Amino acid sequence: METTSSLGADERRGPGSVEVQVAAAALQRSEVFHVVKELLGFVLYMHHQIPSVLQSLETEFAGLKEEMSEMTAPLAELKPSDQRKYNTRKREVRCRVKKQEKLMKGISTVLSAFQQALDKVSTIEGVALILGGSLVRPLFVYDITVTHGRFESGSAKGHGTTKLAQSVSRKASFPFLNAT
Repeated sequence: METTSSLGADERRGPGSVEVQVAAAALQRSEVFHVVKELLGFVLYMHHQIPSVLQSLETEFAGLKEEMSEMTAPLAELKPSDQRKYNTRKREVRCRVKKQEKLMKGISTVLSAFQQALDKVSTIEGVALILGGSLVRPLFVYDITVTHGRFESGSAKGHGTTKLAQSVSRKASFPFLNAT
């Protein structure tokens, strides 16, 4: 697997490309999905498109949704001052959930479309992450090349991330830290 980063015309900070080579016979669909998901989250965070890395956003959003569902308890036993604090906190949580819901829905849509695309192909050569105002003149292009991208049976909805997928995504993300 190779990762190439091409910077836009106005961006001349780092090298024109970053290459990551991983010695792996073949990555399964779920592993390719995990690596691309991690790189997408990292690239979006790196370019200030999301407030924190994707894994943190997912954890925070799940926690907020859980807290909001727990806040449906009856308030009869609380004192008036505690009821006001409770209602204030409930409004804050509801507001934060609404703000993050749109972002998480957009990310989820992109990831499920990628997952469906992976499930429909038998081989993959690469994935391009394009950031910018238009496809004609993108600001940043990240090309992820999968050298052994022949898939056996299975789905991109794997039951968990393997150590190989975690290792590859860490190894692929590291050069971007030095390029910024």
